[in-house]
Amino acid sequence: MDAEIQSIQRNETWSLTELPAGAKKIGVKWIYKTKLNEVGEVDKFKAWLIAKGYAQQHGVDYTEVFAPMARMDTVRMIIALTTQRSWLIYQLDVKSAFLHGELSEDLFVEQPKGYE
Repeated sequence: MDAEIQSIQRNETWSLTELPAGAKKIGVKWIYKTKLNEVGEVDKFKAWLIAKGYAQQHGVDYTEVFAPMARMDTVRMIIALTTQRSWLIYQLDVKSAFLHGELSEDLFVEQPKGYE
């Protein structure tokens, strides 16, 4: 959890402020996962801080949704191409990914418990 909070701070994802009168805040919650190594032993414990987006209403709190991801047929094509040409494929794990963009509105997110 500390690593996730440090990553948020390092990326300057948000800054602490008082909630203005009449403004709504978006709640947050922690998601936990135990990562295992190739032998099935516990390798590490992972924690993600996520916004409770289900509390928002389309057209009121937001108008667009973005979910970038690779299509499986694209992944299969790349693997087939690399195999055909005897290229090497490297796998990497992204520790912390953020979508950077300019927002035209102010968003207020609840500070996680234990990090007040």
